[in-house]
Amino acid sequence: MFSVIETGGKQCLISPGQKIKIEKIKTAQEGDEISFDKVLLLTNEKGEVKIGTPYLKNEKVEAKVLKSGRGRKIIVFRYHSKTRYKKKKGHRQEYMEVEIKK
Repeated sequence: MFSVIETGGKQCLISPGQKIKIEKIKTAQEGDEISFDKVLLLTNEKGEVKIGTPYLKNEKVEAKVLKSGRGRKIIVFRYHSKTRYKKKKGHRQEYMEVEIKK
């Protein structure tokens, strides 16, 4: 059994018991139960497939927040030749690690 959900502008292929990293949800804390209602595709044990247009109605995926943190720093460097233009900036994306329940 697996499903495809949309969170943070990205699609994730998930199954029960799996741990995934998603973009941080501001309202959720560590240990909270969250649900994803934007389910795009859902299969069951029999092999039946439901496809949403774009989302399935009355279907939710339950998950538990394990931890939250920040990713590695990436460097954003902008440079224009012959004009003495240089800008250096860093970015660390916040994420949450969740475990899919059902």
